[in-house]
Amino acid sequence: MNEHGTLGAARVCLRRLFETAVEAAHPRSFLPANLPAPPDRGRLVILAAGKAAGAMTEVAEEHYLDRLGWPVAKLTGLAVTRHGHGRPTRVVPVVEAGHPLPDEAGLAAAERTLALADEAGADDLVLVLISGGASANWIAPVDGLALAEKQAATRALLACGANIGEINTVRKHLSRIKGGRLAVRAHPARLLALAISDVPGDDPAVIGSGPTVPDPSTLADARAVIARYRLDLPVAVAQALANPKNETPKPGNPVFVRAAFGIVARPLDAFQAVGAAVAANGEACVFLGDRVEGEARDIAVQHAELARALQQEGRDAVILSGGELTVTLRGDGRGGPNQEYALALAIALDGSAGIAALAADTDGADGGAGAVGDPAGAFIDSTTLASARAIGLDPAVFLAENDATGFFARLGDLLVTGPTCTNINDFRAILVEGR
Repeated sequence: MNEHGTLGAARVCLRRLFETAVEAAHPRSFLPANLPAPPDRGRLVILAAGKAAGAMTEVAEEHYLDRLGWPVAKLTGLAVTRHGHGRPTRVVPVVEAGHPLPDEAGLAAAERTLALADEAGADDLVLVLISGGASANWIAPVDGLALAEKQAATRALLACGANIGEINTVRKHLSRIKGGRLAVRAHPARLLALAISDVPGDDPAVIGSGPTVPDPSTLADARAVIARYRLDLPVAVAQALANPKNETPKPGNPVFVRAAFGIVARPLDAFQAVGAAVAANGEACVFLGDRVEGEARDIAVQHAELARALQQEGRDAVILSGGELTVTLRGDGRGGPNQEYALALAIALDGSAGIAALAADTDGADGGAGAVGDPAGAFIDSTTLASARAIGLDPAVFLAENDATGFFARLGDLLVTGPTCTNINDFRAILVEGR
């Protein structure tokens, strides 16, 4: 298995591949080349949200203030990011708020963001910097909906196994900032949104719940998601989704004439960087795509079968995949989709020699309660199950309880990175040593 012929070396290799993906997706690697010229007249208004919001704002400030000499007096804005992901900006304040569940800090920051958008004039440029997590960070419930009710809806959506497109369809119709409504508030200013994509397919209407682009989904679509997953939600949520006033602006709406959108980093870019690193090491790269979706434990079984098939063919390979897996909660344990994938993968591989893997979220937190110390993901190898059973752990029980964090914490196999200040969603790598 070349440089990762031992278990310790395999983990070093896996972590290095993960770090390659994160570095390729960090704002300092790509954002300066994509930033627009400041306005000829008027102000530059930076509005940022998501796990990379602090870093994107920091890089933007360096570009405009230091490289271009833009006057401080003509720069304003606000960034809101997940707790622990803040950066030391100089002009544009950074607010840390809740994720995945929105909180009061996010609520206040969203109100300030909308006020700044309202104040923007025709000569101003509103630069919106969006990254994964923006949907939770920009929380502005529609009239008649309390924060606690919005939190309840978010909690239910995250637990039911719905994909990110379905989740955001509902979120957009319960919000005064998502689904194109930020563009409505900023009109008639010129608006440019630059996004780091964290969603399969890189759909602008799904990234951060599409705050600056037309929304093709409808209230009826949102109600269908609720019905499909049989969600028991507060009455106020059902009332909001039945209120025509909460329909989002659609394609063709004139408010979007002065609004533009660009994706400046996407999962595929990061995986191409990782693939180049694998090739440079002389190994075969089997890339399953950056849009893999599905139940984490089911996808793990499929990937285990592929790893075994490659091994039986005598091939040394690195299997890479991204996307966004989901977990349908059945127990009350701790963990996110990447850790659950890793646990299910270990069970499916059943101690197969010569196979090791890492599954992690590129933002540095996979599931968890939104704490800085939440794990990013977990490692597995041929010793995982034997080590667990040696200390009395039954992997199947932990999987049934959705307690992957509890399982890997006992083994010392969690990957803990802290905030990475970016997010292109899942990163999975399986190292296969041919027989």
